[in-house]
Parts: sequence; structure tokens; C-alpha cells
Amino acid sequence: MTDTADLRPDRMLSVREVFGIDTDLRVPAFSERDDHVPEIDAVYRFNPDVTLAILAGFTRDRRVMVQGLHGTGKSTHIEQVAARLNWPCVRLNLDGHISRLDLVGKDAVVLREGRQVTEFQEGIVPWSLQRPVALIFDEYDAGRPDVMFVIQRILERDGKFTLMDQNRVLRPHPFFRLFATANTVGLGNLNGLYHGAQRLNHAQIDRWNIVASLDYLPAAEEIAIVQARVPSLADEAGTKLVASMVAVADLTRKGFAAGDLSTLMSPRTVITWAENVEIFKDPALAFRLSFVNKCDDAERPLVAEYFQRCFDRELKESHQLSAGTRE
Repeated sequence: MTDTADLRPDRMLSVREVFGIDTDLRVPAFSERDDHVPEIDAVYRFNPDVTLAILAGFTRDRRVMVQGLHGTGKSTHIEQVAARLNWPCVRLNLDGHISRLDLVGKDAVVLREGRQVTEFQEGIVPWSLQRPVALIFDEYDAGRPDVMFVIQRILERDGKFTLMDQNRVLRPHPFFRLFATANTVGLGNLNGLYHGAQRLNHAQIDRWNIVASLDYLPAAEEIAIVQARVPSLADEAGTKLVASMVAVADLTRKGFAAGDLSTLMSPRTVITWAENVEIFKDPALAFRLSFVNKCDDAERPLVAEYFQRCFDRELKESHQLSAGTRE
């Protein structure tokens, strides 16, 4: 990637024209794309409130956290906003393997003119901080304590970051932006749904200027997205079929929230199911291969019950899908 440290947004976009939201807000954007700009998903559906929150982050340098159940598209939402602004974007998943050294940097042995020398290699935080980059911390509430205190330093008002090993103080690029996604907003794994989620102190959460909540799409919008991805199901019979599929997905989400299931169907899973229906011509078989086989054995009877309620047929049936079946 070409060094973008000197780049600045060079145009203003209408939120009404680009995102279809009824507002006069205009946001800065770049004319040119680089390798770190996400690809545009042309059929992506934006949640108006969450989109405005994210745009406030890009426009006014607000620290924005997007909270919601997994599969709601939190990270994708931020990426798709960035894609339309041509804003470079980097995602970092704060799983248990990410350490302070990964964020800050470390000494590494490199070859210089045929000789091995030790030099400091910047981590993702100082690299991003010095560029017009939107840095997204995924699974923010799963970060290790040593990692969270590194992040807390760039959440301060001035956002200065000290590289202790280099005795350098880094000041954020004027168009560096910071986002995060979380399942629990720092409340930890209270209901047992998110193993590994940590409780965060109030001072950490309080440094985020905006917290937006993202839920699953309304059924009609989710149906439209599935049909946009799988046009062969866009006719009347296909609409009825996809509506039943989305209904099953909704039941798994409610079952997950109630603690009855340990996994749920995201919109991506429903799209995969629809694509597999094209291949196997049987919703039941496609459902087993797309989702059921990922579930715990003890939970499969409940998932089968969801399918039976929405399709009015037993999941164990595996006859070929015909025009009469779809009708």
C-alpha cells in the first residue's frame, strides 16, 4: 500500500444521496480508493440510526462503539460506511491471542545490507494512528486487560500515544478514526452467551463518545437481501420460501437470546441456506447442511421443531424440491 499519511478527504458527500437517510448532513470522503478500503456491497441495507452514529464518528472524530448480538452485522456496517467514503479501514479482532506487543510493536531481527540488525517494528495502533485510517476493534469486550489499557490511552481526548520503547509521543492523524464492536457493552458474560467476554470498568466505557445498538433487520428487509443475493428465489413461490427461512432464523435468534440454543442463524447463514437450496433443490437438506450440522446434538430436536413450525413438514424429510413443493 502506498503511504497515505499525507492524504486528506478531498470531497463532501450527501448522506441523503449516498445512504438514503433523510438528513442534510454531508460527510468528508476520499476521491481515490486504496487497498485498505473495503469493497462495496451494493445490496447492503443500512440501519439509519446506526449509520448516523458511524457517520458522526467519521465527520466529527467521535469514538463510536456498535453493540449487538453476533450476526447483526456490526463490523460490516462500519466497513460499508467506510467503503462508500473510500476511507481506509482496518479490522482487528481482540481475541485472546492478541497481546500488547501486537498492538504497540516490538523489536524484530531484519536484514539490512546483508547483515542482521534489530529494529523496532510498529504495531497496528501506532501504524493506524499516523494515517487517515478507520481502526475497528472487533469483540472489544473480549480483549485481555493489558490490551485494553493500551487502547484506553488512545481514547483520551487528545489521543496521544507514547511509544515507551522508542521514547516517542505520537499525535493522531487529523483523520484517524476509532470504532469498536461489542456483544455486551462491557457487562461480561452475565447470561452465559458470550464466553470470554470481559467486564470492563466504567472509565473504559465512558471514553466512548457514542454507543449505538444494532439489531437484526426486519423480516421484509432480510427477505429482500436474500432475494437480491439469490435472484432465482425472487418470484412469488421463492418469496414464500424465503419468508419461511427467515422465520426459522428468527426463532433461532429468540432461542439463542433465551439460552435455549448455543448458536443462531445470522443473515449470512440464511443467504448460504438459500444458495444451497439452489444446489440441492430441497430446503430441508439444504438447512441440515447449512445450519443444523453446526448445532449441538442436544439442540437439534429444537431446531427441527423450528423448521416444522415454519415449513409445516418434518426436517427428516428429504424429497426433492419441485414446483409443487415450493407452492
